[in-house]
Amino acid sequence: MNLKDFIRSIPNYPKKGILFRDITTLIKEEKAFAETINQIVEKSNKYKFDKIAAIESRGFVFASAVSYLLNKPFIMLRKKDKLPADVHSVDFELEYGTATIQVHKDSINKNENVLIIDDLIATGGTAEAAAKLIEISKGKVSAFIFVIDLFDLNGANNLKKKGFSVESLMKFPGH
Repeated sequence: MNLKDFIRSIPNYPKKGILFRDITTLIKEEKAFAETINQIVEKSNKYKFDKIAAIESRGFVFASAVSYLLNKPFIMLRKKDKLPADVHSVDFELEYGTATIQVHKDSINKNENVLIIDDLIATGGTAEAAAKLIEISKGKVSAFIFVIDLFDLNGANNLKKKGFSVESLMKFPGH
C-alpha cells in the first residue's frame, strides 16, 4: 500500500505560499490508518524507550494508537494553557508564526527515554521545542518518528545535525 496516495495536498493553506499536506484523508481510510500505525510500530522497534510523547494535535492521533499497541505510557505535549497542573514550557518559531508547547512536570522521570511521534516535520521548530521539553523534564529523546517529512524544508536534517534519530514514513516537497 502506498500511503502517499492517501495524503491530500491543499495549496495556500493556512496562508498563501504554504502547500498543506492533509492527513485526514489517510486516517479516514481504516486500512491506510492501520498500515500507518503498523509502520510506526515497526520503525519504533529500533529504539529503546519508556514512554511515547506526541505533539498536539495531529500527533495524538498516531501516538495514542502506537502507545496502546506497545503498552507504553502516552504523554501529551500541548499548546499553551491546555494542561491543568504544573508545566514546563518552551516557546518556538513556526514556519508561519510563533507558539508555545507545554508538558506536565510529572510526565517524565529523570533519565526516561521518550519516543516523539508527530504527523509531519517541516522546518523542525515544533520538534526541537518538543525535544527541549523532554530534556527540561530530565528525560532523553530516543527518536522522532513522523508520518510525513517535508524534506526540502530541512527540519529532519536539522534534527539529525543536532544528534537526534529521525524516521519518517513518507516524504513530500514542502512547496
